[in-house]
Amino acid sequence: MKTTLDIPDDLIKEAMTLSKSRTKKEAVVSGLRELIRQRKIANVISSAGRLEFSDKWEKARHGR
Repeated sequence: MKTTLDIPDDLIKEAMTLSKSRTKKEAVVSGLRELIRQRKIANVISSAGRLEFSDKWEKARHGR
């Protein structure tokens, strides 16, 4: 999808340097992927203590 964005030059240059990207597009895509990855990790961590796991998975699997 083609989109026009007004990104400050210093910000995009720093992103390109840190991500070792050769193009602006590569830097933006890399940044978006990293943001999504971090948010997914945060969601899993925030679920800690709310999920129950059983160590009797084999019995449950064969008990059907």
